[in-house]
Amino acid sequence: MTRHFNFCAGPAALPAAVLERARDEMLDYRGHGLSVMEMSHRSAEYVAIAEKAEADLRELLAIPANYRVLFTQGGATQQFAAVPYNLLGAGGTANFVDTGIWSRKAIAEARHLFGDARVAASSEASGNARVPAREEVELSRDAAYLHYTANETIGGLAFDYIPRGVRPDGIEVPLVCDMSSSILSGPLDVSRFGVIYAGAQKNIGPAGLVVVIVRDDLLDRARADMPSLFGYKALAEGGSMVNTPATYSWYLAGLVFEWLKQDIGGLEAMDAINARKAQKLYAAIDASGLYSNPIAPANRSRMNVPFVLADPRLDKGFLAEAEQAGLLNLKGHRSVGGMRASLYNAVPEAAVDALIDFMADFENRKG
Repeated sequence: MTRHFNFCAGPAALPAAVLERARDEMLDYRGHGLSVMEMSHRSAEYVAIAEKAEADLRELLAIPANYRVLFTQGGATQQFAAVPYNLLGAGGTANFVDTGIWSRKAIAEARHLFGDARVAASSEASGNARVPAREEVELSRDAAYLHYTANETIGGLAFDYIPRGVRPDGIEVPLVCDMSSSILSGPLDVSRFGVIYAGAQKNIGPAGLVVVIVRDDLLDRARADMPSLFGYKALAEGGSMVNTPATYSWYLAGLVFEWLKQDIGGLEAMDAINARKAQKLYAAIDASGLYSNPIAPANRSRMNVPFVLADPRLDKGFLAEAEQAGLLNLKGHRSVGGMRASLYNAVPEAAVDALIDFMADFENRKG
């Protein structure tokens, strides 16, 4: 069996230890005589799996007791609708910081559903090369909440600060964050947020699952016309089992949380590893005459590193040779082109070293 280095933006690499354990438990989970994916979600065995996954996630992120953790479906994209449905019940307008494709999709969905969404700040004028400064974020007078995307997976643009949602009248509104491609990459102060949501297929587990962390006082702000399966309160009260959940994805997420705790040593240790991986790759790009990255250094993503070749005619050859060398999924998103190396938690440091060596060799031969 050959395992290559996978730089895919999602579905992304999973830790080898997690895959091996899932393989070993596939046919017979701990002597129960069936696979986890065959279990009733109401069974004592599966409820224990679900409860342990939540407990481990709470421990990793030090989630305060006044927050609910939801394991639901539809990915982060479904949350573009679920968030406004859950938070606009008392009126007001959703406010957004626009930093790229994913934040714009969230804005478009809010406008599609409710006719209005305020852009409180935008990175568009910079070509999405930097995030708006703190003082550039200006909320509307009727802001119900402020939404931002911590890390734009496609553009490789990341916030270097946590915004505050303060209206002109001085009232602070809940902060909502799409953390799909940055959650669990390092420590996080959950108490600064009203809602955090994250699609699983980056740092949590396989696609099909989304984790939502929501503060208790926000559970009663939903619109009456909200689809019932979107409701945070119903999900919280039902233990994320209003309907049959994505049981196997939830189980695998739990294995990832255990891996982070036991194999890595927690999020501070993961943070140091991720910093080292990103620093190495950006240093190699900056020292190169062939490769370049367009993002302001303060806002460079540690999770998604886009880069372009000085001569785009070399792109196809670069990708073909990279794949032959066991470096997979380096093609940039179709909307921006170029290359992108996603360095999620499960991408080992050896993968980054191998990519840097390949890039240097390719430049020596083709640059």
